[in-house]
Amino acid sequence: MDLGLADRVYILTGASRGLGFATAQALVADGAKVVISSRDSDRVADAVAELGGSEHAAGLAADLSDPAAPRELVDLATERFGRVDGALISVGGPTPGTAASMTDDQWRDAFDTVFLGSVRAARTFASAMPEGGAIGLVLSTSVKTPLGGLGLSNGLRPGLAMVAKDMADEYGPRGIRVLSILPGRFMTDRSRELFASADDPAAATAEVSATIPLRRIGEPAEYGRVAAFLLSPAASYVTGVAVTVDGGSTRAL
Repeated sequence: MDLGLADRVYILTGASRGLGFATAQALVADGAKVVISSRDSDRVADAVAELGGSEHAAGLAADLSDPAAPRELVDLATERFGRVDGALISVGGPTPGTAASMTDDQWRDAFDTVFLGSVRAARTFASAMPEGGAIGLVLSTSVKTPLGGLGLSNGLRPGLAMVAKDMADEYGPRGIRVLSILPGRFMTDRSRELFASADDPAAATAEVSATIPLRRIGEPAEYGRVAAFLLSPAASYVTGVAVTVDGGSTRAL
Protein backbone atom coordinates (compact mmCIF):
# COMPACT_ATOMS: atom_id res chain seq x y z
CA MET A 1 0.00 0.00 0.00
CA ASP A 2 1.22 3.49 -0.85
CA LEU A 3 0.66 5.60 2.26
CA GLY A 4 1.05 8.84 0.30
CA LEU A 5 3.90 10.07 2.49
CA ALA A 6 6.33 11.19 -0.22
CA ASP A 7 7.74 14.62 0.65
CA ARG A 8 5.26 15.20 3.47
CA VAL A 9 6.72 16.73 6.64
CA TYR A 10 6.04 15.57 10.20
CA ILE A 11 7.03 16.91 13.60
CA LEU A 12 7.59 14.27 16.28
CA THR A 13 8.24 15.22 19.90
CA GLY A 14 9.96 12.92 22.37
CA ALA A 15 11.28 11.05 19.35
CA SER A 16 15.03 10.65 19.76
CA ARG A 17 14.44 7.03 20.75
CA GLY A 18 11.68 4.59 21.65
CA LEU A 19 8.27 4.62 20.02
CA GLY A 20 8.61 8.14 18.63
CA PHE A 21 11.85 7.26 16.90
CA ALA A 22 10.32 4.05 15.53
CA THR A 23 7.54 6.16 14.03
CA ALA A 24 10.06 8.56 12.53
CA GLN A 25 11.83 5.59 10.94
CA ALA A 26 8.57 4.32 9.43
CA LEU A 27 7.69 7.76 8.06
CA VAL A 28 11.12 8.33 6.50
CA ALA A 29 11.17 4.82 5.03
CA ASP A 30 7.99 5.71 3.15
CA GLY A 31 9.34 9.00 1.82
CA ALA A 32 8.44 11.60 4.46
CA LYS A 33 10.68 14.22 6.04
CA VAL A 34 10.72 14.53 9.82
CA VAL A 35 11.61 17.05 12.50
CA ILE A 36 12.28 15.33 15.81
CA SER A 37 12.79 16.66 19.30
CA SER A 38 13.64 15.54 22.80
CA ARG A 39 15.30 17.13 25.79
CA ASP A 40 18.69 15.51 25.11
CA SER A 41 20.63 17.27 22.34
CA ASP A 42 23.12 14.43 21.87
CA ARG A 43 20.35 11.87 21.41
CA VAL A 44 18.61 14.18 18.94
CA ALA A 45 21.79 14.51 16.88
CA ASP A 46 22.34 10.73 16.89
CA ALA A 47 18.73 10.09 15.87
CA VAL A 48 18.92 12.55 12.96
CA ALA A 49 22.05 10.81 11.72
CA GLU A 50 20.41 7.38 12.00
CA LEU A 51 17.42 8.65 10.03
CA GLY A 52 19.66 9.54 7.10
CA GLY A 53 20.91 12.98 7.99
CA SER A 54 19.78 16.42 6.91
CA GLU A 55 18.18 15.25 3.66
CA HIS A 56 15.54 13.34 5.59
CA ALA A 57 15.50 14.74 9.12
CA ALA A 58 16.14 17.73 11.33
CA GLY A 59 16.28 17.86 15.10
CA LEU A 60 15.92 20.24 18.00
CA ALA A 61 16.51 19.84 21.73
CA ALA A 62 13.18 21.00 23.17
CA ASP A 63 10.89 20.46 26.13
CA LEU A 64 7.14 20.83 25.63
CA SER A 65 6.82 22.38 29.07
CA ASP A 66 8.46 25.43 27.45
CA PRO A 67 5.67 27.47 25.80
CA ALA A 68 8.04 28.51 23.01
CA ALA A 69 8.99 24.96 21.99
CA PRO A 70 6.08 24.12 19.63
CA ARG A 71 6.55 27.28 17.57
CA GLU A 72 10.30 26.65 17.37
CA LEU A 73 9.58 23.20 15.95
CA VAL A 74 7.15 24.62 13.39
CA ASP A 75 9.70 27.24 12.36
CA LEU A 76 12.40 24.58 11.96
CA ALA A 77 10.12 22.39 9.84
CA THR A 78 9.15 25.23 7.51
CA GLU A 79 12.69 26.56 7.23
CA ARG A 80 14.20 23.16 6.42
CA PHE A 81 11.41 21.44 4.50
CA GLY A 82 8.91 24.15 3.60
CA ARG A 83 5.76 22.84 5.30
CA VAL A 84 4.14 20.90 8.15
CA ASP A 85 1.72 18.08 7.29
CA GLY A 86 1.38 16.29 10.60
CA ALA A 87 2.67 15.71 14.09
CA LEU A 88 3.10 13.00 16.69
CA ILE A 89 3.04 14.47 20.19
CA SER A 90 4.64 12.47 22.98
CA VAL A 91 5.48 13.71 26.48
CA GLY A 92 7.41 11.67 29.00
CA GLY A 93 5.53 9.87 31.74
CA PRO A 94 4.92 11.74 35.01
CA THR A 95 6.25 10.70 38.43
CA PRO A 96 5.03 7.23 39.48
CA GLY A 97 2.85 6.80 42.56
CA THR A 98 -0.80 6.56 43.44
CA ALA A 99 -3.16 9.43 42.72
CA ALA A 100 -3.81 10.01 46.43
CA SER A 101 -0.11 10.06 47.30
CA MET A 102 0.76 12.85 44.86
CA THR A 103 1.15 16.36 46.27
CA ASP A 104 -0.49 19.45 44.81
CA ASP A 105 2.85 20.51 43.34
CA GLN A 106 3.32 17.13 41.66
CA TRP A 107 -0.16 17.38 40.14
CA ARG A 108 0.52 20.92 38.91
CA ASP A 109 3.90 19.99 37.42
CA ALA A 110 2.43 16.97 35.64
CA PHE A 111 -0.50 19.00 34.35
CA ASP A 112 1.81 21.71 32.97
CA THR A 113 4.06 19.21 31.22
CA VAL A 114 1.89 16.25 30.21
CA PHE A 115 -1.48 17.92 29.72
CA LEU A 116 -0.96 21.58 28.90
CA GLY A 117 2.27 20.90 27.02
CA SER A 118 0.46 18.47 24.73
CA VAL A 119 -2.57 20.71 24.21
CA ARG A 120 -0.39 23.72 23.42
CA ALA A 121 1.67 21.71 20.94
CA ALA A 122 -1.41 20.34 19.17
CA ARG A 123 -2.92 23.80 18.89
CA THR A 124 0.31 25.30 17.52
CA PHE A 125 0.98 22.48 15.06
CA ALA A 126 -2.61 22.55 13.76
CA SER A 127 -2.32 26.27 13.04
CA ALA A 128 0.55 25.54 10.63
CA MET A 129 -1.07 22.64 8.75
CA PRO A 130 -2.92 22.69 5.45
CA GLU A 131 -5.96 20.58 4.66
CA GLY A 132 -5.06 16.92 4.99
CA GLY A 133 -2.96 17.41 8.13
CA ALA A 134 -2.98 14.93 11.00
CA ILE A 135 -2.07 15.04 14.67
CA GLY A 136 -1.54 12.01 16.87
CA LEU A 137 -1.28 12.22 20.67
CA VAL A 138 0.76 9.38 22.16
CA LEU A 139 -1.06 8.54 25.38
CA SER A 140 -1.36 5.21 27.20
CA THR A 141 -3.71 2.33 27.80
CA SER A 142 -4.48 4.18 31.06
CA VAL A 143 -7.01 6.05 28.91
CA LYS A 144 -9.16 2.90 29.06
CA THR A 145 -8.11 1.23 32.30
CA PRO A 146 -5.97 2.44 35.24
CA LEU A 147 -2.40 1.27 35.58
CA GLY A 148 -1.11 0.41 39.04
CA GLY A 149 1.16 3.00 40.60
CA LEU A 150 0.65 5.56 37.81
CA GLY A 151 -1.97 7.82 39.35
CA LEU A 152 -0.89 10.98 37.53
CA SER A 153 -1.06 9.23 34.17
CA ASN A 154 -4.40 7.65 35.07
CA GLY A 155 -5.74 11.10 35.84
CA LEU A 156 -4.33 13.08 32.90
CA ARG A 157 -4.22 10.75 29.89
CA PRO A 158 -8.00 10.14 29.65
CA GLY A 159 -8.53 13.89 29.63
CA LEU A 160 -6.09 14.27 26.75
CA ALA A 161 -7.97 11.60 24.80
CA MET A 162 -11.11 13.72 25.16
CA VAL A 163 -9.16 16.81 24.12
CA ALA A 164 -8.17 14.94 20.97
CA LYS A 165 -11.84 14.16 20.26
CA ASP A 166 -12.81 17.78 20.88
CA MET A 167 -10.04 19.03 18.58
CA ALA A 168 -11.10 16.51 15.95
CA ASP A 169 -14.51 18.19 15.92
CA GLU A 170 -13.02 21.67 15.78
CA TYR A 171 -10.37 21.05 13.14
CA GLY A 172 -12.35 18.58 11.06
CA PRO A 173 -13.93 21.28 8.85
CA ARG A 174 -10.40 22.38 7.96
CA GLY A 175 -9.57 18.83 6.88
CA ILE A 176 -7.24 18.22 9.83
CA ARG A 177 -7.52 14.95 11.71
CA VAL A 178 -6.75 14.51 15.43
CA LEU A 179 -6.53 11.16 17.20
CA SER A 180 -4.92 9.34 20.12
CA ILE A 181 -2.65 6.31 20.06
CA LEU A 182 -2.52 4.12 23.17
CA PRO A 183 0.61 1.95 23.35
CA GLY A 184 0.93 -1.03 25.65
CA ARG A 185 4.21 -2.77 26.51
CA PHE A 186 7.00 -2.46 23.95
CA MET A 187 10.62 -3.56 24.09
CA THR A 188 12.12 -0.08 23.94
CA ASP A 189 15.64 0.69 25.16
CA ARG A 190 14.11 1.82 28.45
CA SER A 191 12.22 -1.46 28.82
CA ARG A 192 15.40 -3.42 28.14
CA GLU A 193 17.19 -1.43 30.84
CA LEU A 194 14.41 -2.14 33.34
CA PHE A 195 14.34 -5.85 32.58
CA ALA A 196 18.13 -6.03 32.75
CA SER A 197 18.05 -4.55 36.26
CA ALA A 198 15.78 -7.34 37.54
CA ASP A 199 17.21 -10.21 39.58
CA ASP A 200 16.22 -12.60 36.78
CA PRO A 201 15.76 -10.61 33.52
CA ALA A 202 14.47 -13.60 31.56
CA ALA A 203 11.87 -14.44 34.20
CA ALA A 204 10.78 -10.80 34.45
CA THR A 205 10.33 -10.61 30.68
CA ALA A 206 8.41 -13.89 30.62
CA GLU A 207 6.12 -12.73 33.42
CA VAL A 208 5.13 -9.59 31.54
CA SER A 209 4.75 -11.48 28.26
CA ALA A 210 2.37 -13.94 29.90
CA THR A 211 -0.10 -11.12 30.62
CA ILE A 212 -0.39 -10.22 26.93
CA PRO A 213 -2.70 -12.30 24.72
CA LEU A 214 -0.06 -12.49 21.96
CA ARG A 215 2.35 -13.75 24.65
CA ARG A 216 5.13 -11.35 23.75
CA ILE A 217 6.17 -7.76 24.26
CA GLY A 218 5.84 -5.65 21.13
CA GLU A 219 8.74 -4.35 19.09
CA PRO A 220 8.88 -0.56 18.56
CA ALA A 221 8.68 -0.98 14.79
CA GLU A 222 5.25 -2.59 15.20
CA TYR A 223 4.04 0.58 16.87
CA GLY A 224 5.83 2.83 14.41
CA ARG A 225 4.11 1.29 11.40
CA VAL A 226 0.66 1.77 12.96
CA ALA A 227 1.40 5.38 13.91
CA ALA A 228 2.81 6.17 10.46
CA PHE A 229 -0.33 4.77 8.82
CA LEU A 230 -2.64 6.76 11.10
CA LEU A 231 -0.75 9.98 10.32
CA SER A 232 -0.68 9.28 6.59
CA PRO A 233 -3.17 10.23 3.85
CA ALA A 234 -4.03 6.52 3.64
CA ALA A 235 -5.95 6.98 6.91
CA SER A 236 -7.75 10.08 5.66
CA TYR A 237 -11.15 9.11 7.16
CA VAL A 238 -9.82 8.22 10.63
CA THR A 239 -10.20 10.95 13.24
CA GLY A 240 -11.41 11.48 16.80
CA VAL A 241 -10.57 7.93 17.86
CA ALA A 242 -8.25 6.34 20.42
CA VAL A 243 -6.35 3.47 18.77
CA THR A 244 -4.93 0.85 21.13
CA VAL A 245 -1.70 -0.90 20.11
CA ASP A 246 -0.99 -3.35 22.91
CA GLY A 247 -1.09 -6.98 21.71
CA GLY A 248 -4.61 -7.33 23.12
CA SER A 249 -3.72 -6.70 26.76
CA THR A 250 -6.36 -4.02 27.39
CA ARG A 251 -9.56 -5.75 28.47
CA ALA A 252 -11.86 -2.74 27.93
CA LEU A 253 -13.45 -1.93 24.56
